[in-house]
Amino acid sequence: MTRTLETPVAATAARSSTRRRSRGLPRWVPPVLVFLGILAVWYFISYVVLDPSVAFLLPPPHTIFTEAFFKPATLSDILVALARSAGVALTGLGIAMIIGVIWAVGMSQARWIERSLFPYAVILQCIPILALVPLIGFWFGFDFPARVIVCVMIALFPIVSNTLFGLQSVEKGQRELFQLQKANRWTVLTKLEFPAALPAIFAGIRISAGLAVVGAIVGDFFFRRGDPGIGSLISNYQSRVQGPELFAAIITASVFGVLIFVVFGWLGNRAVGKWYDSGK
Repeated sequence: MTRTLETPVAATAARSSTRRRSRGLPRWVPPVLVFLGILAVWYFISYVVLDPSVAFLLPPPHTIFTEAFFKPATLSDILVALARSAGVALTGLGIAMIIGVIWAVGMSQARWIERSLFPYAVILQCIPILALVPLIGFWFGFDFPARVIVCVMIALFPIVSNTLFGLQSVEKGQRELFQLQKANRWTVLTKLEFPAALPAIFAGIRISAGLAVVGAIVGDFFFRRGDPGIGSLISNYQSRVQGPELFAAIITASVFGVLIFVVFGWLGNRAVGKWYDSGK
């Protein structure tokens, strides 16, 4: 009888010990291990799989630094182009945030408004943006405004859908409490729905932040007038078969997108972290 009781206790203690060890593992260790695995696969493909005649298709990681990042002229071109694309992406993201939140708030006020407007948000998300880019250029020119419009179209839907979800996910009991107090729609929106929707809003903004960077790059590929951005630089490196420079520009644009994602994640934690329980 004692042995049958000791076995579950020992198993429970072993599981608790395993959890403590996993919790004691620094958070940066798993990503670093994955990164090292990616580097190993990258070097294997560059030196073993690819023929030397086509090595430019995937240059070894260290050549990206020696032939691109460590060359002042190349690094300067990449940073200047990134700054221009960053201006386009942040402007488009800001406009998408304003339009998306207003759009979602309008739909949250009545079912008939949601039924009337939400299908068009879905259609906007499903439109092949590459097919519309030439038309946008004809209508709005091929400079900064056209690039911003592309960013807005790509980044808008996650903000609309997440904001609407957050506004509609308020608990029924809390709504009834506001109804008992005879609160008007503006009070319910500003004091109940909008604060409750903040986690979903920031989640949508984080998604849209990366999409805005993609939109800026897509705009650069098609709109060649005005100051060239990182997308134009990527296109030039591709046409000249400059492998290390191409990968350096792609990595820089990706790091910028991740940085925006992290910044809005931090802002979201600052805004809702003190009272929002994510269940983790």
